[in-house]
Amino acid sequence: MSVIVDLLLMLIHLSYSILHAVIQTFLRPRLKCIEGELCLITGAGGALGRLFAQEFAKEGAHLVLWDCNTAANEQTAKVVRELGVQVHTYTVDLSKRQNIYETADRVRAEVGEVSFLVNNAGVVAGRRLLDCPDELLERTLLVNCHALFWMTKAFLPQMKAKNHGHIVTIASALGLFSTACDYCASKFGAVGFHESLTHELLAEDMDGIKTTLVCPYIVDTGMFAGCEISLIPPLEPLYTVQQSMKAILAEQQMICIPRLMYIAFLTRAPISACLSFNNGLKGNFIHSHCCIYVGSFLLINNYNWI
Repeated sequence: MSVIVDLLLMLIHLSYSILHAVIQTFLRPRLKCIEGELCLITGAGGALGRLFAQEFAKEGAHLVLWDCNTAANEQTAKVVRELGVQVHTYTVDLSKRQNIYETADRVRAEVGEVSFLVNNAGVVAGRRLLDCPDELLERTLLVNCHALFWMTKAFLPQMKAKNHGHIVTIASALGLFSTACDYCASKFGAVGFHESLTHELLAEDMDGIKTTLVCPYIVDTGMFAGCEISLIPPLEPLYTVQQSMKAILAEQQMICIPRLMYIAFLTRAPISACLSFNNGLKGNFIHSHCCIYVGSFLLINNYNWI
């Protein structure tokens, strides 16, 4: 009898996810105010990082900028300070766990508690497996994937103490489907980490901590210079950041840019549906794809197609 009750409860949760997704699809989301929030952006010296810094500054957020390139990071800070917000810069090597933890301690002591964490930094070797030195492969995984664990462990405890915060993972559409490069493996890891983190927060009823996964197609930042690209041209950096900001401020759980990239996502079950299914089975480690074919378009809860 209890199995039937659990199954019914699971179906109710899934039905709610479908209804919520339908409503969210047709209603314009309300954008939240982040004025005065302390936002940390990694890779702030790069093209996307600088644009993110400017967009967050326009919303009135105070900024903590991390990058391994001191000069580039300071240039971003100079641009952003002209918008009238507080800016603090730190030179950090995200491939080194201890460097992350030590700098995080400095941020808390010198600036305050971070409420917005934008994991934007990324690197790529861009070579075939057997042609790529081990050191480059390792660095890609350390920066693009492993650093997400250390960044989150460094700043999530303070967010959980107040049940307030927002964690953004700038992943890639190449983390949803594969091509021949080290970058894909690292971004698959980033997507998996982010989904697991979101699942964990939902399971712990930390509804005040939001997460947003950003999966853009190749962006024209120079990172993929020399890469042969057909069918879809690279995305403009400003367009990518502006679309991402809309999703972040609307508290969407995920955005794919452009919309065509949702095709890769449609074969994957959304986090909210997985949580409902897991609760129904009394499990914590099941990533079910049972609902892929049950209205997968409608089940994209909070993943508005903007």
